[in-house]
Amino acid sequence: MNTYNNRIIFLLLLLLTGLQLEAQLSLTAQIRPRFEVRNGFGTLPLKGSTPAAFMSQRSRLAINYTSPKLVLRYALQDVRLWGQDAGTISNADGNRLGTHEVWAELILAEAKDSSGSSAVDMFSIRVGRQELVYDDQRLLGNLDWLQQGRRHDALVFKLMDGGWQADLGLAFNQHTDAFAYNGTAYTPANVSAYVKDSRGNVAATPAGMIPLTNSAGLSAKNGNPALTNMPSTNGLNQAYKSMQFIYGSKKIREAKISALVFADHFGRYKNDSVRNISGTDTGYIYGRKFNAGGVHSRITTGVQVNYPLNAKKGLHLNAGAWYQGGKDRDGLSLSAFMTTASLNYSRKQFSYTAGWDMLSGNDALNNEGRSHRFDPLYGTPHKFWGQMDYFYAGTGSPAGGLNNIYLKSKYAGAGKRFSASLDYHWFALLGRQFDKQGASLRKYLGSEIDFVTTYSVNKYASVEWGLALMAAGKSMAYAKGIDPANARNTASWSYLTLHIKPEHIFK
Repeated sequence: MNTYNNRIIFLLLLLLTGLQLEAQLSLTAQIRPRFEVRNGFGTLPLKGSTPAAFMSQRSRLAINYTSPKLVLRYALQDVRLWGQDAGTISNADGNRLGTHEVWAELILAEAKDSSGSSAVDMFSIRVGRQELVYDDQRLLGNLDWLQQGRRHDALVFKLMDGGWQADLGLAFNQHTDAFAYNGTAYTPANVSAYVKDSRGNVAATPAGMIPLTNSAGLSAKNGNPALTNMPSTNGLNQAYKSMQFIYGSKKIREAKISALVFADHFGRYKNDSVRNISGTDTGYIYGRKFNAGGVHSRITTGVQVNYPLNAKKGLHLNAGAWYQGGKDRDGLSLSAFMTTASLNYSRKQFSYTAGWDMLSGNDALNNEGRSHRFDPLYGTPHKFWGQMDYFYAGTGSPAGGLNNIYLKSKYAGAGKRFSASLDYHWFALLGRQFDKQGASLRKYLGSEIDFVTTYSVNKYASVEWGLALMAAGKSMAYAKGIDPANARNTASWSYLTLHIKPEHIFK
């Protein structure tokens, strides 16, 4: 019996040894509390308003498995404000725990495979909930600044060979498993279970409808979508029903050129109303009913180049141009563009960048019945258009588009333990807009200064502090949909973040 047990133990040891040679298992944790003081973050503060202060926290735990033929990642995430939940959890609390990433990548071919039979460097298929991160994250990124981040439920085919990269991605969203239900109509949002009708009576939200409510919280024909959480951080009130994309890039020495074709399709809706009878009172729930069938398709395509003008002297050029056509989520014909160009100079521990972004918008003096408002898809807007998130991050694109001229500087200390950056943004409308008297607005919107410093405490933890200031022109209030008589033209925002991210590799 002992001999048999010894053989079993010996075989298990051999198996575990083989697994250690062929595969790796790691565990990564992240605790990220952030204290913020907001006095005009995202939009101008109103006169008489007071600053808001709060503490938010991301808690993330990821399990990673890597082997020659299979890679797995499972990332649990909890995001909430301190004090948002009751100290003693009830059935109504503690529901913000979710999965940020859950995907598997099957490696079907790899040049370094011992068989030596692969015709390409690597070919794989990744399926599941995953981050889509490409180039500088201008159009597709994980938006890691946001505590909840960004991810997609998608299938991605990945090919790499000889400096080329080609990815094909597919996604199809649905809100029901269609049990005792026909069709593929998709209600693209997380709506509250209850809503107030036009008379203020509380009623259950009709199935398949996104209710519209006014500033008083009552359902109204001309209201805005009432959502528990916005489905997109680009200010959209409607997530895509399906999407496909093709990404390709080529590295030529230190240069890189990339191209993207991205198609996202939005479910069509019709404005509808449901009568609600509450005792002797009768009200109506107005909303968007997503049972019209078909989709509105939007196509975004463009190229981006990163080229070293003088690599030895640390001078690099980054430029890109994109066009957006088809129809927007509301069915309007779309013709929009975005361009960017910047020069970066790096010398020892310092780097300097000067750049100019242009994003098209509508011209109030040339209303041709189509939209020219460019939407930078599902990227990381916080990184490009000011850290106070006045544009393309939660509050959407300005009707008149955007001119963003910026200067950036950064210092990274020896060993990169300490760093500090100082950025300046000059914002202006690209298209002409009117004020409430019908006069043409000045295009200048405002100037923003962002200062960020980080210090690495040790290999597990770092501290980050940031301060941002906005000096707005009179046109900013109109761009943000605020009466200038009620808005203050100066705003500020400050935060302090503690990053804790230990990792353990099981050997």
